[in-house]
Order: sequence, then C-alpha cells, then structure tokens
Amino acid sequence: MKRPFGGAPHGLVGQSPHIIETRRLIEKASRHSLPVLLLGESGTGKEVVARAIHAANPRGQLVPIDCGSLVGTLMESELFGHVKGAFSGAVENKKGLVELADGGTAFFDEIGDLPLDMQVKLLRLVQERQFRPVGALAWRPVDLRIVAATHRDLRAEVASGRFRQDLYYRLNVFTIRLAPLRERKEDIPLLIDHFLAGGREAGLPWFDPPPELLARLMAYDWPGNVRELKHALDRLAAMYSEGTLESSLPSGLRYREASAGLHQLSDAVGDRLPEVDLAPKSPVISIRESEKQTIERALEESQGERVKAARILRIGRTTLYRKMKQYGIRAAG
Repeated sequence: MKRPFGGAPHGLVGQSPHIIETRRLIEKASRHSLPVLLLGESGTGKEVVARAIHAANPRGQLVPIDCGSLVGTLMESELFGHVKGAFSGAVENKKGLVELADGGTAFFDEIGDLPLDMQVKLLRLVQERQFRPVGALAWRPVDLRIVAATHRDLRAEVASGRFRQDLYYRLNVFTIRLAPLRERKEDIPLLIDHFLAGGREAGLPWFDPPPELLARLMAYDWPGNVRELKHALDRLAAMYSEGTLESSLPSGLRYREASAGLHQLSDAVGDRLPEVDLAPKSPVISIRESEKQTIERALEESQGERVKAARILRIGRTTLYRKMKQYGIRAAG
C-alpha cells in the first residue's frame, strides 16, 4: 500500500526535525540579501535548498555556477566576462555568469573547490557587490543574492591554507547545515514514495517495496545520501519486472549486509560449532564465499534441517532461505 506523502514544501521531502528546521531557515534566508552558506555532504540536496531560497522570494534568475568545473585560464572570463580584445580569441564583449545573475541569485556550488587566486576576486564581489570583466578598467556594480555551497569543512580548509579566511567570514553569515540521510532515516519511506512516483512519471513501473526490502533500505546508511537513494530506486523500478532486485541494490548496501552477516554467522558458528575452523584456507577470500561456507557448515551440523540451522546461525528462516537461494545452496535430507 502506498504510504501517505503529504507534499514537499520548498521541494524538501520529509517530516523529520532536520527537514522542518531547514524549511524554517529557507524562509528566513529568503527575506534578506545576506550571503547564505550551505554545508552538507554530497547528495544532501544543497542545490534544492539554493533553488528554494530563490523561489521563496523570486527576483531575476538563479544562475548555478559549478566551481569545480571552472578550470584553466578562462576561469575568470567564465565568471566575470571579458571585453573585446582582452586576450587572443576575445573578438567581442562577453557577459560572465555573475553578470547573468544580476538582479537575481548566483549559486556558487562547491565553492571550496575554487582556487585561491579566484577566491581573491570573489571576495570583492561578496564584499562590495562589484566585479570587473577581464580586460576592463572599470568596476561594475551588480545587485544579486549570493548562495554558496560546499561538502568540504571550510574551517579545516582555512586552517590548511586552501581557503581564504576573509572570504570564509564573508560567506559564513547565514549558514544552513544539511543533515545526511543517515541522521534522518524517518524520512526514507516518504522519499521512497516520492522517487517511485517521479520514476513512474518518467515511464518506470511503480512497485511497492516489500517489508523486507524496506527494512534493508532503512538499515543502510546511504553515504551518497538522497542522490544515492534516488538512483537506487530508479534501478530497482527499472529491473522490478525482471525479478532482479537483489543485484540492483547498491553495492555498498550488499557489502555492508554481507560483512555484518559474516561477523554474525562466524560468531554464532564459533559458539555452537567449536570443531568448525572458519579460517579460510586461502589468505584471500571474499565475504560472499566466507558467508556461503559458514551457512553450508551450519547446514551440515543440523543435518540439513533449515529451521535448526537458522537457530544455530541466529538468523530468521526467511533470511536463511534467501541467502541459500542467493548462493545456490541446497540442504541435504
């Protein structure tokens, strides 16, 4: 059964305290033109929040500026534009991204990746709301809201000399920290419904995750955060009709489960089957093979009785059956 959704104010799906607080800060940030600094791990939705701040009090356009993609000698021209004849190939005046954002919002994504020499030039923009195109003599005023985002710890970057302290203080006026998904797991069911609904609109089939799959998705820490969850659900929806859900799950989730399962099975068999040597004969053995061997030895000890083997391994019968099918194990007797 599809769980109730209840809308997504500001494009943020969830009802956790973290999300409620983020929505409150978006409203406050939209009422002024102070610089806003968005901090959070990759995939936590920093661009969603930047767009929400702009949309809550819209004026002009929002211009995303990917600082990580600004490389080489044309970086300054991309940001601030240039005048005709400023350098070889500058055959006409060109507006930069900053000027395009005049009257609106400039969103500096991953600002921690900006080189130091460009940080100096950005400081003037943040501090004075002025910029100078490459080759121009005069500074030009600009009226815009500046929103910057990064997954880096900027204080540590300042301490290491990779980020200017004065720019950090200019940006760190109104800060919004976005919580990783592992700290707001109560939002996962709503996010699942949201992404599956979006996938259906894109032509992917809808499916209702069975309780066991939902429990596995809830238990995973999602290091790639909301972005990783969305991609996982897109894969699951795409492969659902073919019955290949297991291989469509994130490799990190399957590795974590296998690792945790191996430790649990090894501890259990070590307690119940003292004569079984769990150490692999080869110094290199995969987690998958180790878990398979442990299950096989428990089945041998229980003489093929799967219920007894599950008790020995301290896992549920359903989990044992699933793992036996996964590894192609057949119980004797």
